Amino acid sequence: MVSNEVYQNYIGILKEEMIPAMGCTEPIALAYGAARAREVLGKEPERIVAHCSGNIVKNVRCVIIPNSGGLTGIEAGVVLGAVAGDAALNMEVLSKVNEKDRKHCRELLEKKICKVELLDSPIVLHIIIEMYAGEDSVSLEIKYDHINVTKIVKNQEILLDTEGNGKSEEVSDKGLTADRAMLNLEDIKEFADTVNIEDVREMLENQVHSNMQIAHEGMTGKYGLGIGRVIRETYSNDMLTKMRSLTAAASEARMGGCDMPVVINSGSGNQGIACSVPLIVYAREMELPDYVLYRALVFSNLLTVYQKQYIGKLSAFCGAVSASCAAGAGITYMVGADLSVIKKTIENTLANIPGIICDGAKISCAAKIAASLDAAYLAHHLAMNGQSYAPYTGILQEEAGETISCVGQIGKEGMKETDKEILRIMLESV
Repeated sequence: MVSNEVYQNYIGILKEEMIPAMGCTEPIALAYGAARAREVLGKEPERIVAHCSGNIVKNVRCVIIPNSGGLTGIEAGVVLGAVAGDAALNMEVLSKVNEKDRKHCRELLEKKICKVELLDSPIVLHIIIEMYAGEDSVSLEIKYDHINVTKIVKNQEILLDTEGNGKSEEVSDKGLTADRAMLNLEDIKEFADTVNIEDVREMLENQVHSNMQIAHEGMTGKYGLGIGRVIRETYSNDMLTKMRSLTAAASEARMGGCDMPVVINSGSGNQGIACSVPLIVYAREMELPDYVLYRALVFSNLLTVYQKQYIGKLSAFCGAVSASCAAGAGITYMVGADLSVIKKTIENTLANIPGIICDGAKISCAAKIAASLDAAYLAHHLAMNGQSYAPYTGILQEEAGETISCVGQIGKEGMKETDKEILRIMLESV
């Protein structure tokens, strides 16, 4: 049994990470910031400047913004949030947008009231929204997490400064407070084995309902290339095909502008989908009881967060790898394997696909998820047959936790120049 401190901390991590969000989380972060800034400004802005870090630019460029009528881009996300967003709804900030709002947004976009500037910042998730109307101005800053507002200034008066330089004592309630440094494989498994299901039931039921609902919507083929249907109709009707098709379909619908919310993980809807949908499909196909699925989902969600704490929210390293690795290990957990076999699944996955790059959020993320799940399911079967790659084969280390740390180092530090080159290529092609 884990200590009470670890238990409460892990519950806190799940509560902070498993939240509902509409659409790709980066344009939603922009819409949220714009909605908050508009509230402070107290009137419709006449001019907006959106300063965005490179990873925000990369992840907003190609996705359709939900509830926007097919709009894409930073300007659209900011303006729609400013004129129609409800910041009280957090990552579902655009859920109340109506046709009148969409029309008004398009009119303001035609007037080009929003200017975008690349923010040269070492913080990969960094946004500054400046709004102007008459003599009034507001500057709002978001750092590190999608709705973590760290500073608000109105007419040169500091209203909020969570980093200690402001006049106000108010602090943001959007920051992450649970300690991710306490995560480790042994405690994650022990927690998943022993957690009181009632402490996590609501979060897990929301994840199952929301993420499967959008998966079935994606299977209609209305979004992107219809990858889910293509996988289902092309490959044999086995477990892997069912998992890959539904998981990819959910991602494609989300990237393609579907306004259904998903329960995210580590700030990403795709990661929330990839670490949950395969387990749900597997459990239902095998007719496993809910409590087995729920414990596996606890394990998979925490393992995803554990991997991402080393990489960061945004990176040149594709988050589908981390979440699919967690899904594969979650399936190994779900069938009752011990920790040594689970570690083999992790190692087998990370020996295979640690090199998939993130070139921004878009419908082809669904294909990367499908490929990553293929690798993770192979890793699961290898592990269940007692097979795993030897330590120090490539980047593999003596322990799975050390391998996770090394992969994170590659994603966060080693791929910084890769990230810059990806952004350069994307900006030059505009």
